[in-house]
Amino acid sequence: MAYGQPPSPGHGPRPGAQQSPWQGGQAPQGGWQQPPPPPGGWQQPPPSPGTTPMPGHYGPVSDEDKTWALMAYVGQFLVAVIAPAAVYLGRARSPFVRRHAAQGLNMGIASVVVWTAGLLLQMLFEPLIWVPLAFTAAIMCYLVYAARAANRGEFRQVPPFLAWPLVK
Repeated sequence: MAYGQPPSPGHGPRPGAQQSPWQGGQAPQGGWQQPPPPPGGWQQPPPSPGTTPMPGHYGPVSDEDKTWALMAYVGQFLVAVIAPAAVYLGRARSPFVRRHAAQGLNMGIASVVVWTAGLLLQMLFEPLIWVPLAFTAAIMCYLVYAARAANRGEFRQVPPFLAWPLVK
């Protein structure tokens, strides 16, 4: 099989050159046919615009629901426990948003309690200041982890030692 420019129209194959079926020669036995499609078609139909299928019992999740669930986590970087509380009390109409807002609110409440107790205990024993700082670092990592999942229309459970199950 030679690479290069194809022969000009009207000219046959070069003398002595072997022609493969791909170059317009003889078709193999049975001819060239496209294989039959697999059962159910070649691919799944795309989801309708603006929705993503949610695993579990939530059904399709709209872009607005994803945004509000995301704000329950990202808002904590700006206004702490107020952001997930506002989402939980004001916008938690769908089960998807409600579950994300509850988890974000539980993480915010846990942070407030740990910081309050940590600062009080730090007065007794100064090295205990590292406990709330380490807890805050873990909370921030899991806020990003849960926020990415919310933006994809999924739910990722945060460990119970970070999101105390107080609000359902």
